[in-house]
Amino acid sequence: MNTADLHTLTGAYAVHALSTSEREEFERHLAACTSCTQEVGELTETAERLGRAVAVAPPPELRQRVLRQVTTVRQEPPRPSGGASAVGPGRRVRAVPRFLLAACLAVAAAFGGVAAWQYQSAQDARQQARQAEQRTEELAGVLAAPDARMRSDRLSDGATVTVVVSAERDRAAFLASGMPEPPSGKVYQLWFDDGGTMRPAGLMPSAASGEAVLLEGKVGDASGMGVTVEPAGGSPQPTSQPLAVMEFPAA
Repeated sequence: MNTADLHTLTGAYAVHALSTSEREEFERHLAACTSCTQEVGELTETAERLGRAVAVAPPPELRQRVLRQVTTVRQEPPRPSGGASAVGPGRRVRAVPRFLLAACLAVAAAFGGVAAWQYQSAQDARQQARQAEQRTEELAGVLAAPDARMRSDRLSDGATVTVVVSAERDRAAFLASGMPEPPSGKVYQLWFDDGGTMRPAGLMPSAASGEAVLLEGKVGDASGMGVTVEPAGGSPQPTSQPLAVMEFPAA
């Protein structure tokens, strides 16, 4: 296994999904690779948080139900040699009851499923973190773009809204200050105004955060943007009158 392959095993190692030989080889690599060491630590912490988030206590009756079912499972009949099976010259091992073997297999399968789930969850969490980092970088690029143009308006309720547009990057950012939280089950949705036709541009994560948000999608031919209140999750088209409609600043 080359070094490039070893770098891809951080997620599997964090959730104990490597074979013995793979684990030993990766740990030798880990001793000399600071980036993999940091990544393993982050993924392990993420997997632990995800595990705690879904952990549930078994129902009180589970133990009694298992014990009752065990009594109904027929065990292996006695062997002619007195309950032992030969495994080699001079060596014998006691036969394993069928129900115990089945229980062991069930536990092994359960842990295998948990390991696979933890690995996938860690991968999903890492992908989401990368996407968030990418959005942050794109937002910073719009705000700091040499051709960035800004316009601010004050709404009737006193809230202040600001839009920043970069023609070079073909992206826009939006910032709101003083807007109240939307009603329960509702969200603020952003829109591009394409000559009077509203095109979805994402949701505001929090009205009270006061943080800039990158509008989803390219500016294209949009001449402005709008903000509406929509059902949770957003709508393909506006279902309410806009709270704000802003024209993009002229070049």
